[in-house]
Amino acid sequence: MPSHRRHMTLGENRRMTLGVIADDFTGATDVASMLVRAGMRTVQVIGVPDDATVIDADAVVVALKTRNLPAADAVRESLAALRWLQAGGMRQCYFKYCSTFDSTAAGNIGPVAEALMQALGADFTIACPAFPENGRTVFRGHLFVGDELLSDSGMRHHPLTPMTDANLVRVLQAQCQGRVGLLRHDMVAQGPLVLRQRFDAMRREGISIAIADAVNNADLRLLAEACADLPLLTAGSGLALGLPEVYSARGWLLPDAQAATLDLARGAAAVLAGSCSLATQAQVQRWREAGRPALAIDPRALARGEPVAEQALQWAQGHSAGQAPLFYATSTAEALHSVQAELGAAQAGALVEACMAQLACGLLAQGVRRLVVAGGETSGAVVQALGVTQLRIGPPICPGVPWTQVEGQSVGETLQLALKSGNFGGPDFFSEALQLGVSI
Repeated sequence: MPSHRRHMTLGENRRMTLGVIADDFTGATDVASMLVRAGMRTVQVIGVPDDATVIDADAVVVALKTRNLPAADAVRESLAALRWLQAGGMRQCYFKYCSTFDSTAAGNIGPVAEALMQALGADFTIACPAFPENGRTVFRGHLFVGDELLSDSGMRHHPLTPMTDANLVRVLQAQCQGRVGLLRHDMVAQGPLVLRQRFDAMRREGISIAIADAVNNADLRLLAEACADLPLLTAGSGLALGLPEVYSARGWLLPDAQAATLDLARGAAAVLAGSCSLATQAQVQRWREAGRPALAIDPRALARGEPVAEQALQWAQGHSAGQAPLFYATSTAEALHSVQAELGAAQAGALVEACMAQLACGLLAQGVRRLVVAGGETSGAVVQALGVTQLRIGPPICPGVPWTQVEGQSVGETLQLALKSGNFGGPDFFSEALQLGVSI
């Protein structure tokens, strides 16, 4: 497989400025995309590598699948990722979670953040899931999705992490041993110097993590500059937007205008949608309304042991290379709840993920070389089934979703993946992704 990255041994590499620990695979490509668009050469690795080889890149993103693990397991895997990144010489660490702060009261954001702080010797950090380009903003500590409070949005129906409280100070405090505070917008607007003074005051008040307000990209840039000397940042992908400029000003980074360049994509394409988010529902509906080939994956049929994947792959062979097929388990909240009541939420999700993973492998064998995957859990299952270990980050399809190219393994011809968080993208995302993929 073509590769434009030179692999270096641990002792040789001193170019990594930022090490990112992401709690799911789509979140990893999300933050990597923000870095690449500002000229930061970025590579994503899937899981913690089992050797001392690192990548010659400005930023390395370690994609974990810890968002819905028990907190102790998420902490253990995150600390392993930290140790690997530290061995690579990173200057700053970034714990990336979802811009909708997906986490229950027993969730992982607080425990992982505090464990990373302890390992890094950090006594203060911020928590900022804001991503204004995708409608996620934080004001007075409350998270908004568009014009709605998080607790009024479709996230209140999430099957694994229903978000019923928009007050992030309260949500995070329930998960933390230390004290959680609020960095209000009027303070953020005063700029880096005032912010750093406020950080010191918060330390004296016994606050170790501060929810940071941010309602636009200008706020995120101010926060990035103010936080440049913190060992650890915790955020969604939005905060990453301002980091390359900060690093460049400090002489840590030489921006690369070709950072997002991928090889020319060739071969057939397909779409796999496992997410039941409102955004993905609209994308599936738009695809079907346009008369494009689409096949529903029925969890109940999977539970009965029917050969759903085999039949779906046979169906796919009936379509020409110019007609990318969509395979979807996407459904309305009501239909999802019905399936979960019958099969159990964990079992229903596992069945769909396994089927999507089998489909991905079968489609690759049929000659598919461009895959669009919707849903964090689905993306994780697909990437693991394909044995992907590294992804080079390419151009964005929409804010937070880039095309990526598989590297570090032999899978034949170039294989490119677009791993989409369920909540991201407009109704035409699938067709827009495939159109862009042809011209990379």
